[in-house]
Amino acid sequence: MFNRTNFLIVIVAIVGAALGLLAGQQFDKPAELYIPPGVTVLKVGQTRPDLEFADVDGNARRLSEWNGKVVLLNFWATWCGPCRDEMPLLDRARGKSGVEVVGIAVDDPDAVKDYLKENPVGYPILLAREDGNPELTFGDTRSVLPFSVLIGKDGTLLAQRAGSFSPDMLKTWLSNNLPQTD
Repeated sequence: MFNRTNFLIVIVAIVGAALGLLAGQQFDKPAELYIPPGVTVLKVGQTRPDLEFADVDGNARRLSEWNGKVVLLNFWATWCGPCRDEMPLLDRARGKSGVEVVGIAVDDPDAVKDYLKENPVGYPILLAREDGNPELTFGDTRSVLPFSVLIGKDGTLLAQRAGSFSPDMLKTWLSNNLPQTD
């Protein structure tokens, strides 16, 4: 026989389980980073700044070099396994659908150079400056690598994504976020 006490116990158990699931999902996410005063964190729809980076040869490069092209800006590091795993995929994707790939290494320059000697890619790799945090500027407020940003031909942020891509995920992400041409 089902009485009122049993009914209340079942309801409390269900509510407790639901709250536990919600809490678990929140604790599973990395914490938001502290945003220093004066740092702007970009959101989709905003225009990217024309930041300057050095390439692996020490040459100064600006993001404006890719004005007029759709750019997949990918933040990565040599110590990040998922970053390394997706680099060949990004290399194959560059140029498809009119997308250029630009990698920003958030790492020690010597480690990056050594890694690229053994694992070259056909897209440019730039080095994040030690005095900056460009991945935060582009929306990586949880410090997750890899972190990718899709930038339109006019410099507008079209999409942001934390985590690595599978081939199908990359194809879907690009097709969902690329501007439709008539």
